[in-house]
Amino acid sequence: MLHHITKLIAEGEHQQLDFKFEIADAHKIARTLVAFANTNGGRLLVGVKDNGAIAGVRSEEEYYMVEAAAKMYCKPTVDFSVKEWNLNKKTILEVIILKSETRPHFAKQTDGNWLAYHRVKDQNFVVNRILMRVWKLENAPRGVYLKITDPERFLLEYFETNTSITLSKFMRLAGISRNKAENILVKFLLLKMIQINFTENLTFFTLNPSAKVSGND
Repeated sequence: MLHHITKLIAEGEHQQLDFKFEIADAHKIARTLVAFANTNGGRLLVGVKDNGAIAGVRSEEEYYMVEAAAKMYCKPTVDFSVKEWNLNKKTILEVIILKSETRPHFAKQTDGNWLAYHRVKDQNFVVNRILMRVWKLENAPRGVYLKITDPERFLLEYFETNTSITLSKFMRLAGISRNKAENILVKFLLLKMIQINFTENLTFFTLNPSAKVSGND
């Protein structure tokens, strides 16, 4: 029977799994803790190289570095649990982070600033203003009110023949300000009419496949 850690490593790094050869920088580990907590939770395997090779933790200080990162460099503090595994005479720490009910969490940067991160596939991205607003409003008791005016209608009609749009392109084509464009995108996201997508260099929006919308309604 395959060891639990062997099964996890076989999955490779993904949205809910990250490998760390060692923990030498509490600031960097805070970003991963925050990203997991802000997204869908996840596991951090300490003592495992990026290619999946088992190196083992070097000392007990690894655990205390995680603890320091969670308590001192995450705001609010990120809760986690740790399981210690022994495989091939090497110790691996499995750090488990659950999806937070109090997001957004922020990670302290080396310059003293605090930034929120979220997890997309195997990468951590800084949370932009639009996603931050969505998070802060998603549980608002008053709900979301959407009035269909020309810019909203333009966006709906745009998606009838196009697959994606960026914030800047929406602003330009609809002839509206950044603030107006952000307000519309936030409401569309909260209503699950569109989805937000991230790559290393680009943020763009696509129609939610399950949404039934029309610019002619």
